[in-house]
Amino acid sequence: MLVPFGHSVDVLAAHWWAVAVRGLVGILVGVVAFFLPIPTLIALVYLFGAYALLDGLFNLVAAWRRTGSRRPWWALVLSGVAGIAAAAVSFVWPGITALALVYVIAAWALITGGLQIAAAIKLRKEMEGEWLLALTGLVSILLGGLLAVFPEAGAIGLVWYIGAFAFLSGVLMVALSMRLRARHEHTRSASTPMAA
Repeated sequence: MLVPFGHSVDVLAAHWWAVAVRGLVGILVGVVAFFLPIPTLIALVYLFGAYALLDGLFNLVAAWRRTGSRRPWWALVLSGVAGIAAAAVSFVWPGITALALVYVIAAWALITGGLQIAAAIKLRKEMEGEWLLALTGLVSILLGGLLAVFPEAGAIGLVWYIGAFAFLSGVLMVALSMRLRARHEHTRSASTPMAA
C-alpha cells in the first residue's frame, strides 16, 4: 500500500490497521508462494493477480477518501490503477505466457516501488520509521529489476521471487504499521484532557 504524498502522518497513523492488513496479506502471499505443492504458471498468475488486486484496491479506496482534501492523491490513484491493471491482465488472460507475465510484474513493481520511495522522502521530516517505507519501495524496485534483467527464471523461480518480495514487503509494512499505531496512541493520549 502506498503512502500518499502530502498525507498527514497523524491521519496515516489513525489508519495504521490498513497498513497492517496490507502487510499481513503480503506475508500470507509469501508463505503460500513458498509452500505451493507444484508451482505452475497458472498458480503464479492467480497468486500475483490476487496480491496486485488487493494492493490496488487499498490504494484506490485511500485516494477516494482523500478527494475532498487539499492534499494530493494522484500517487495513490496511479499506484491503485497499476495494481488493478496488473491484476486484470492476470485474471482476464490466465493463459498469459511466462515472459509476458514477468514484464507485467516487473512494470508493476517498478512503478509502485518508485512511488513508495518518493512518499518516504516526502514523509522523512514528519515521522520516524519512514525508512521502512523506503525499504519496501527498494524491495519492489529490486524485484522489478531482477525480473527485467532475468525474465526467463522459470515458474519456480518466479514463484520464489514473488514469494520473497511479498513476504519481505509484508514484514516491513507490519513493522511500519506498529510505528504508526504507537504514534496514533501517543497523539490520542496527548489530545485527551486530563481528569481533574
